[in-house]
Amino acid sequence: MKQAIGGISLVCALFAAAPAMAINFEPRDEQCEMSLNYDISLEPKKLSVSNQGKEHYRIEPGRLYVEGEEVVLNAEQSKLVNEYSDAMAQQLPEVISLVEDAVTMASEAVSMALTPLLGDAAAAKLDETMGSLQQRVYEVAHRNGDQYFLGATEESLENAFGDEFSKEIEQLVQQSLGSLMMAMGSAMMSGEGETFDEKINAFSQKMEKMGKDIEVQMESRAQEMEQRADALCDNFQRLVVLEDKLRKQVPELGEFQVLSGKVELQQ
Repeated sequence: MKQAIGGISLVCALFAAAPAMAINFEPRDEQCEMSLNYDISLEPKKLSVSNQGKEHYRIEPGRLYVEGEEVVLNAEQSKLVNEYSDAMAQQLPEVISLVEDAVTMASEAVSMALTPLLGDAAAAKLDETMGSLQQRVYEVAHRNGDQYFLGATEESLENAFGDEFSKEIEQLVQQSLGSLMMAMGSAMMSGEGETFDEKINAFSQKMEKMGKDIEVQMESRAQEMEQRADALCDNFQRLVVLEDKLRKQVPELGEFQVLSGKVELQQ
């Protein structure tokens, strides 16, 4: 991840693309782009793939149901179905955990950066909005005990990040902009130095130091998240290959491409 605070790009990418949810990692020197085209629900003994609340298929131990009808599988197909379900069951919790951690990290970074400038009252409003963001992320990527849900369809993303959320962000910007400008002006004028240029320079140095302090505090967490993103990227690419094989072996799944993206597996 090339951002100063790694991991936040993952969250932004999750919100940006519809109808497919693009999970954009930037591991190593190459960008890894995977698209999840359906909503996925995971329970201890069931994996469900759906769109707009309609289940297209589900996998239970050794069994496959497509559009509500059980598909008779031979031994090879049954083994492949279970392998795919097990691999997805390992990936989903990792994705959701990384999303949760990225949102928390983003919230903390924003608060650390703006609270000194906005003051407590405006910062409280900022915290409220970030709390709303976390709740909306929960709607499309969450866990409840041993159950997981990852929403990727246009309806899922629109419900969580539609017009209402856009209005919340717009209101926050409008309310905060004036406070921010006043706070910055006050900080510059009360800063060190006799002339205006000296005060501006002192303020600039202060802001630069604050930015470096935040980056230092987030650096170890950013590196850890980058490592997790690397692992997720490799595993997702293997899942793409596995799913392609599954869809060829089980014709009933041919039209349901849950995962798509370029595959560049490391040798």
